[in-house]
Amino acid sequence: MAKFELKLPKMGESVAEATITSWLKNVGDTIEADEAVFEIATDKVDSEVPSEVDGVLVEKLFDVDDVVQVGQTIAVIETDGDESEPVKTETPEPVNEDAQEPISVAEVSKTVAVAQDTVAPITNSGDRFYSPLVRNIAKQEGISQTELDHISGSGKDGRVTKNDILSYIENRSSQPATKTEAVKETPKTVTAQDKKPEVKKEKAAVVASGEDEIIEMTRMGKLIAHHMVESVQTAAHVQSFIEADVTKIWNWRKKVKDGFFKREGENLTFTPIFMEAVAKALRDFPMMNISLQGDTVVKKKHINLGMAAALPDGNLIVPVIKDADQLNLVGMTKKVNDLAGRARDNKLKPDDISGGTYTVTNVGTFGSIMGTPIINQPQVGILALGAIRKVPAVVETPEGDFIGIRYRMFLSHSYDHRVVNGALGGQFVKAVKDYLEAWDSNREI
Repeated sequence: MAKFELKLPKMGESVAEATITSWLKNVGDTIEADEAVFEIATDKVDSEVPSEVDGVLVEKLFDVDDVVQVGQTIAVIETDGDESEPVKTETPEPVNEDAQEPISVAEVSKTVAVAQDTVAPITNSGDRFYSPLVRNIAKQEGISQTELDHISGSGKDGRVTKNDILSYIENRSSQPATKTEAVKETPKTVTAQDKKPEVKKEKAAVVASGEDEIIEMTRMGKLIAHHMVESVQTAAHVQSFIEADVTKIWNWRKKVKDGFFKREGENLTFTPIFMEAVAKALRDFPMMNISLQGDTVVKKKHINLGMAAALPDGNLIVPVIKDADQLNLVGMTKKVNDLAGRARDNKLKPDDISGGTYTVTNVGTFGSIMGTPIINQPQVGILALGAIRKVPAVVETPEGDFIGIRYRMFLSHSYDHRVVNGALGGQFVKAVKDYLEAWDSNREI
């Protein structure tokens, strides 16, 4: 019998660790290859980790709420092989800073952009370690580092677990302030202006009656809510709207979709067609494919399109199509369908939702003709696709104008007015419209 070490797989450039949220298998259980063994949570996404082999789970090296580094052995599975390898828990090797290779400015800018989007402000204090889950809960509840350091932990080596911090929050109002939080002020002369009563702005209390249902927000829901509020408070949102005639696309897709499915085994939806047009427009207007870090603009080399998708629980997630401008329509269709399918099944990996440079959201899926989407930080623009409607419209021809039945849709472009002016924002969405309206009705795929 041989023993196989199940390690935490690499989950993207910006993800170095994860928190174990639950074990799906117990010691002694039989496991098949590709069957999920445990669940993990990062600052970005929840995911299952499958086994790479058939066998029996013989050892768990970590407990629920433990933080595991990428590459560490988490479980041991006994297989039918002949050779057995010694099992040991891996620890990350120390980094020799003097031996590191020089890093380019572009790589540093990319790392900074990802780090600002994923890392919570609560950091580890001294030798005490806090999991990403605990740090995010502390951030959302306004718990300072000093408060966090005073919470007694019930986890391994006194580590603060999720239950510890939730219990602290529940009893927080009855706890006295710690000495370290006391602020000493120097006496000052009191003037008439200082005697003016302070006006405190308090949030209106939400009163729930006995007939109301109380629903706790999910962890992902809280993260999304915080991210949206942060974006509105950070970026100067401005919108431009334009209407596009997509009659040629409508008729062309109707003509080729059945043959496409028979040949490729994929459904040809409108989404990859629209994504192709957006990628071309971003190539024409590279200053829409940027991010803002302080007073510095980071111009992105790759065009990575985020595709907002609704999850079964009502939350929203944005998987990313990497190097979208390099894909043909067949490749784009397969990528869109793959990401959308795995989003619905909660099987996206952290790398699938990282590195986006511009986002597209299809509000028309739910019948909306237009919307004013919130920018996905640290990007500077997001495009909302409205519902395609069959409407009467003026059609211009060499023989004259006439009224005809056309398929039209609104494109709503939200952009950050700190770095994108109205001219650029309008020209970009106009370019998307032009690409859609210039569709070749005889195009072959």
